[in-house]
Amino acid sequence: MQLTAEQLAQFNKDGFIVLRNFLDAKSCDNILRMAQIHLDAKIEPIETEIGYDSRDKAYRTAVTDYSSHAKEEHITVRRLRQVYKRDALFKAWMENRNIRPVLQQVLDDEVVITTAHHNSIMTKMPYYSTATSWHQDRRYWRYSDDNLVSVWLALDDEYSENGVLEFIPGSHKMQFSATQFDDKEYFSQTEEENKKIIATKVSTNLHKGDVVLFHSLLLHRANKNSTDKPKISFVYTVKGAKTEAIPGTRSSEFPEIPLKKL
Repeated sequence: MQLTAEQLAQFNKDGFIVLRNFLDAKSCDNILRMAQIHLDAKIEPIETEIGYDSRDKAYRTAVTDYSSHAKEEHITVRRLRQVYKRDALFKAWMENRNIRPVLQQVLDDEVVITTAHHNSIMTKMPYYSTATSWHQDRRYWRYSDDNLVSVWLALDDEYSENGVLEFIPGSHKMQFSATQFDDKEYFSQTEEENKKIIATKVSTNLHKGDVVLFHSLLLHRANKNSTDKPKISFVYTVKGAKTEAIPGTRSSEFPEIPLKKL
């Protein structure tokens, strides 16, 4: 598959694109079944809801130990981390050949999987999940440039009530000042300058097998899950081969997986 010229122009303009019915239902179900095994057993490394709220900027930027070190008996897993090496099903999706030509187009470069960031099964569990505030993924990543794109796979239906992604189109090209973000580098919802920008947000329901590609600088958020069913998604990040991790940072401490050009 390849994007049309119009689709590629739309991605470059908006910073994201939805690929409908990209992965078949059986493959999604198989991934979801394996993910549920790891979630039920709380197999490290994981991030918990408590861990997510308590981490400061310094931790998110520098720490390379992705284990939760959770002591609580009852914890809510927010995400499974480092999934590339967990199971062949996960690895196969991240190396999927059908999506690679699209990734080559949006990156305008050969594709490299970065296992340092995302590389996760994301959850929003009923009753215990929290909303995700407006942010740019790139804020804690350290690379020579911004040519990184995330690949989000809906393993089941996603909509506002269970925490579907919302985006601010074109925000990957906007210039922001430090005062527009809080101390954890979330985009402030109280700043007057930001309110007009946030008012342009969009969201679109996703169905099983839909894929969203979005730029590393695109502002996005999600509601908490207010339904009685878990929402489980798969997200990984790729970069262009010319984009280099900065030595001595967390971004450089995990393997990169170059994918053969197709």
